[in-house]
Amino acid sequence: MAREGSLEAPTRHPIDWKNPDFYNEELLNHELERVFDICHGCRRCVSLCHAFPTLFDLVDESPTMEVDGVDKNDYMKVVDHCYLCDLCFLTKCPYIPPHEWQLDFPHLMLRAKAIDHKKNGTSFRNKLLSSTDAIGKTMSTPVVSQMVNFVNKIPATRAVLDSTLGIHKSAHLPEYHSKTLSKRLKNHHSLSEVKATDSTTGKVALFGTCYGEYNEPHLGEDLVAVFEHNKIPVTFVSDAKCCGMPKMESGDLEAVEVAKKHNIPMLAKMVDEGYDLIAPVPSCALMFKQELPLLFPDDADVQKVGKAFFDPFEYLMLRHKAGELNTEFKNSLGKVAYHVACHQRVQNVGMKTRDILQLIQDTEITAIERCSGHDGTYAVKKEFHDISMKIAKPVINRVKQAEADHYGSDCPMAGHQIANGIDDKEPEHPLTLLRLAYGI
Repeated sequence: MAREGSLEAPTRHPIDWKNPDFYNEELLNHELERVFDICHGCRRCVSLCHAFPTLFDLVDESPTMEVDGVDKNDYMKVVDHCYLCDLCFLTKCPYIPPHEWQLDFPHLMLRAKAIDHKKNGTSFRNKLLSSTDAIGKTMSTPVVSQMVNFVNKIPATRAVLDSTLGIHKSAHLPEYHSKTLSKRLKNHHSLSEVKATDSTTGKVALFGTCYGEYNEPHLGEDLVAVFEHNKIPVTFVSDAKCCGMPKMESGDLEAVEVAKKHNIPMLAKMVDEGYDLIAPVPSCALMFKQELPLLFPDDADVQKVGKAFFDPFEYLMLRHKAGELNTEFKNSLGKVAYHVACHQRVQNVGMKTRDILQLIQDTEITAIERCSGHDGTYAVKKEFHDISMKIAKPVINRVKQAEADHYGSDCPMAGHQIANGIDDKEPEHPLTLLRLAYGI
């Protein structure tokens, strides 16, 4: 008898994507059937995303009402709804390694996506959405950014994007800024004296991320203001490329490797110079902390960079524990509805954002631990947007019920997904709220 569940700490195995067997479709289908059968018998994850309801409906509607009755051609219907949030692995599944069944649902979905990408390529729409560097550079040029931001709000334009590219007419599309983060921080020089603690070097290199560079550059500015208010000097990582997460979600692992070869030597050099590494978007931090080390387990520089990467509030809490956080706040925030981003949750650092914001006087935090349904490009796609908003509905309801003065998420895209269901108030990133509390 196989034992039920496990109380042992989860183990994540490296992704053997350079092995030819990784791309063997027959072996993939055999493993999908094995894992789907376990999931069918368990069903704990039914509320996490749409991948599991899709699987269970396929089983329940099959002739045998078991996985062996599901047409293997329908397996990709399940895969398409997995956006690699990792929550099933880290919060629900009792059969993950070291359990003998060795179940890693997200990385199996990644394997299926990689095989599909190698076999069928990527659609123009998906390639466009995942090419964040190229699109950002084009859309953020002067005049173009103003025009794009204007026409993206016109219903007729959105209807055309919906019918031609499959970008849903009601999905939130980010704005572009001609004054990018790198331009804003070009002449930035920190004068703070470096003060290390047992767990931090006391100086950080900011990986701005594509989203922070082109879409919401104020996030990087807020991070710099907050960190330097706490006497943590910040250096901007110039000439960085996308972390690779959007390409990984499309199964394009070769493109992930290209980005890795550009970013890692530069970041490893900064670690050697004594810098800790920070990114304001949880998905990018997770990419360097977890996914790249699992994709390239034998690359010493990848491992080095992964160990040096921090979530911003994780870093601030480490400084606070060492007595190095400024807790003199000028402004209270009142009630804050705080959405805990999935890609922050799976970093296993705890709710450090909530804990830091709770230090602010006369401030009440309502933490919401549910998926927003945005998940990279999923919510933007015509075929998935309505489902994404259904996933977001419980979060939106919790924000409304909180009657908060502020709401937001560590993931700025999740914040806008929530705003898509709220008419009268825009989201505010926790770094922005912390800067507001400091009055800087």
